[in-house]
Amino acid sequence: MQLYHHPYSLDSQKVRLALEEKGIDYTSFHVNPIVGKNMDSSFFRMNSSAKLPVFKNGSHIIFDTVEITLYIERIAVVSVGNNGNALSSEEVKEWMLKIQEWNPKYFTLSNIPDKYRLFVSKFIRKVVIARMAESPDLASAYHCKLREAYETEEKLKNPDVPKRSKEHLVQLLDEVETKLNETTYLVGHEFTMADVMLIPVLARLVLLDLEDEYINSRPNIAEYWSLVQKRPSYKKVIGRYFSGWRKRKTLIKTWCFLHIRNLLKRY
Repeated sequence: MQLYHHPYSLDSQKVRLALEEKGIDYTSFHVNPIVGKNMDSSFFRMNSSAKLPVFKNGSHIIFDTVEITLYIERIAVVSVGNNGNALSSEEVKEWMLKIQEWNPKYFTLSNIPDKYRLFVSKFIRKVVIARMAESPDLASAYHCKLREAYETEEKLKNPDVPKRSKEHLVQLLDEVETKLNETTYLVGHEFTMADVMLIPVLARLVLLDLEDEYINSRPNIAEYWSLVQKRPSYKKVIGRYFSGWRKRKTLIKTWCFLHIRNLLKRY
């Protein structure tokens, strides 16, 4: 089993949390979207959407995050047995889908300073153009990604776009806060795949320095967040890259790499 992912990818974090929680071995391939590695022709031929993660088990390839997570769950039941492993209930699946409905793209980009966001956006467009020249047979697919990059910048100029994303997030968090009045975890008192889907959303808010506004202002979510950070899966998938000083190290490392490639015009 192979997983193409990156620590910056929120959906990648969800899948990796599921793999760690279920104790499934896999081969890891880092594909950094910030420096355009998801645009390399080898990856692009496999997934022309260029989105992460991608999960491969033999010839079986899955792109959808919820589908991958449920597939991992089935593998755990078959390979390990029912000892501590069970398929998700309908309520868990409903929460998984509800959380996945929130697209973090515009919310995240709108909370990044313009100078950094525009620098990365321009670099990615240059990467796409370079890959297009290298693989003319994929030119039409690359052209779609180039158009998508321009459309994203145009949408960010419309204040209603990030506003709708924020409203969707607030509604979701309010529902979670209410639910956690009754339970320790999102669905009952046992950790489930619904929690796997929620944890990276909270981690993204912390990464954007929005913890006080969205997490600490909700007592139940704040308590829940403190609890889930203690799990070994969180420490391995998210904590090792973004907890405390590691956050600065991870971001500076990528930023320096990005600037060097840009100066050398190595797209």
